[in-house]
Amino acid sequence: MNKTPDTQQKILATAEALIYQNGIHATGMDLLVKTSGVARKSIYRHFENKDDVAAAALSARDVRWLAWFRQECDKAETPEARILGMFTVLKSWFASEGYRGCAFINTAGEVGDPDDQIRRIAKHHKQKLLDYTLELTGQLDIEQPEALARRLLVLMEGAITVSRVMGDHDAADTAKDVAQLLLEQARR
Repeated sequence: MNKTPDTQQKILATAEALIYQNGIHATGMDLLVKTSGVARKSIYRHFENKDDVAAAALSARDVRWLAWFRQECDKAETPEARILGMFTVLKSWFASEGYRGCAFINTAGEVGDPDDQIRRIAKHHKQKLLDYTLELTGQLDIEQPEALARRLLVLMEGAITVSRVMGDHDAADTAKDVAQLLLEQARR
């Protein structure tokens, strides 16, 4: 029997939703089979094991989330407006239905081994977010765009964590205020 892309997409979409809702450890194959309606045998035709399903689901989320984030941020006209807009976009995400924090922070926290594929995917996701931020700071007329990009990443990650752990959706506004100060400081 051939592997069908529709079945694989159904498995990945279900796995992603379950992992985001419950975490990796609470998302077993039985729950994936029951929720997706895809037979266990079919799942194993597409993936060797649960870890491979989780890794593929997170990789797909990485591509989709970053594309969405960039698209929303890039609506602003200037690099500075895009940088500040990152925090506006985060705030809208925090207020969205089903928001449960960052899937990459959440899943990386479940895995102790820094060389585990889940941790590597999470690190890669954060690196791509840093790269996008550096792309924006590199368009500013400042001396240290990389240092600013790293500070902005820390602000974004802090806002995400505070929004999830403390339920403070205004954490993005606070981070945006600090980002404005960092931009002013970088221009001096």
